[in-house]
Amino acid sequence: MMMRTGAMLVALLGLAAPALAQQAKFEVQTQASQSAMTPDQALERLKAGNARFVGHAMMPRDWPSEVVATAAGQYPFAAVLACMDSRAPIEVVFDQGLGDVFGVRVAGNVVNDDELGSLEYALHAGAKLLVVMGHTHCGAVKGALEDVRLGNLTGLVAKIHPAIEAAHCSDAKSEACATAVAEQNVRESMREIRARSPLIAHELDEKKAELVGAIYDVDTGKVAFLSE
Repeated sequence: MMMRTGAMLVALLGLAAPALAQQAKFEVQTQASQSAMTPDQALERLKAGNARFVGHAMMPRDWPSEVVATAAGQYPFAAVLACMDSRAPIEVVFDQGLGDVFGVRVAGNVVNDDELGSLEYALHAGAKLLVVMGHTHCGAVKGALEDVRLGNLTGLVAKIHPAIEAAHCSDAKSEACATAVAEQNVRESMREIRARSPLIAHELDEKKAELVGAIYDVDTGKVAFLSE
């Protein structure tokens, strides 16, 4: 019985070997691949990467080889404005490699001139997709709900107050409320990006790029993209 089981495992592994070999083959972004990618394709690539992350099927990567392959230049297909939370690293949750995405991170994924400039640069460098990604159990959101006052953090969490008003809830002890505010805060950041950056608004209006919102669930690892 044990020999038969062993033979079955060998056979299964043999069948899986070509697929694994194909999966292990990585390709870094080039100017040609970046130029050919559409905003919709960029979004689908992020969705597929998160599905791999959630499904414990992340792409094997040769990081030293990716360092060498991207040393001469970078051609990311997307830029993600995300919270600085240590549980939500952009490249990991989307299963992307070096040179694939621009990462802009700040507590509460709020928008200021520096973030706007970074996103404008991302589009200038050829990125096709802008993502604003908040997350569940966000400390910055809870800080805003609790009206925290602590040095420069006071001004940062104040940027989240419009989302609290729009979400029509202010209970810092309610996870449902915190999640609702986090989602609304993503939408507020998206609105600010378009309103405060004529450069980005032009690219979006010309359909050269797309702006989407998302919420990362720190309990499951899943990224849910927001509907309009």
